[in-house]
Amino acid sequence: MPSNRRNFLQHLAAGACLFAEPYRTLAQSLRKKVKITDVKCMIVRGTWDWNLIKIETDAGISGIGEAYWGPGVKDLVLTQLKPLVIGEDPLNVDKLYHKMLLMSGGAGAIGGVTITAASGIEIALWDLAGRILQTPVCNLLGGRFRDRVRFYRTLQAPSNPKEVSSWRDQAADAKTNNKYGFTAFKFQGDNIPVSADPTYSEPGHDFYNKALTNRDISRIVTKMEAVRTELGPVIDFAIENHWKYDTSDAITLLNALEHLQPMWVEDPLPPENTDALARLARATRTPICTGENLYGVHGFRTLIESQACAGVHIDIPKSGGLLESKRISDLADMWEIWTAAHNPASPVGTIASAHAAASMRGFRIHELAKWIDWWPDLVTHEGPFWKDGYFTIEDKPGLGVEINPDVAKAHLAPGETWWG
Repeated sequence: MPSNRRNFLQHLAAGACLFAEPYRTLAQSLRKKVKITDVKCMIVRGTWDWNLIKIETDAGISGIGEAYWGPGVKDLVLTQLKPLVIGEDPLNVDKLYHKMLLMSGGAGAIGGVTITAASGIEIALWDLAGRILQTPVCNLLGGRFRDRVRFYRTLQAPSNPKEVSSWRDQAADAKTNNKYGFTAFKFQGDNIPVSADPTYSEPGHDFYNKALTNRDISRIVTKMEAVRTELGPVIDFAIENHWKYDTSDAITLLNALEHLQPMWVEDPLPPENTDALARLARATRTPICTGENLYGVHGFRTLIESQACAGVHIDIPKSGGLLESKRISDLADMWEIWTAAHNPASPVGTIASAHAAASMRGFRIHELAKWIDWWPDLVTHEGPFWKDGYFTIEDKPGLGVEINPDVAKAHLAPGETWWG
């Protein structure tokens, strides 16, 4: 063999060994499988009571996650689900998620607090797996379609919802006092009809019968026209409805709003009533987005296959965690239905949700709900949390963040202690 060729092959072999060394080291460490030793949960009182979860292992590596807010979630995590994952290999994320559902909900949980609690543990498992394998969570979900996830900010009802000027001022303030550069907002359209007040006695109103009078529809349209005028044609906005109306009135309302080109009208009807939603979707060109209270791919299946909405609104830490939400989005994508994320979570659940969103082909936009000034300070994060209305996925293991103990301790719910 000529000397130059021999030298080339020797150098090539040496380079290959150097390239493979990190993976060899990783493989050796995985032969000594990491085991889960503890699951902890603490409640931090922010915009809601956030159920933050920590999974510890015998390797000294831990992962963090978040379950949807609500009473009883922490108790379920610690009393029923924790024993099911202790001693298990944390890399078997999907297996452990299904084990929790099958062994804590009788024949298998399909919704409610069990799914919520299991989703929080599933998120912590993905963070832990990313830390063990030294890669971002979105890479474990099949890789990313995007490095940045677009966000919209949800605004609460203005100070005087009966006045057009109050809605105009709210839109102006959202556009002007916009530190993070959001390019989309959501307004509480269901706070406009006076029928939202159970004491109001205008003829035709009954607080319980879901009715929208022509005067109500006129009020909604007039105030949303003021919002559109103030925001201009470039900034997107959605209109919240909170499942309050019946089908015929919703058809009239959505058609009356069409000229404003809203990003979507949210939850005009309950999402479990897919026949009614499908009728509504076929009677209007105004996009409908819904689904935040549905659980798992089976909970969304009829909604999607009936083509009863333009977009599915998945609450990722509630509806089954990261992988199940990706399954929902993939099914929606088969029917040319896009995905958005509902989100009342802390930064922990929000970042986890953004990793899932990055892995979804048909994902469009993510929610930021109620706002408190210390919200982004709950976790460590390089640079501003959002820039130009986008969250950027950092190239760090797992979710890429740690909980700030000083901020968390300052806002623990009554009776809670730092998990240590």
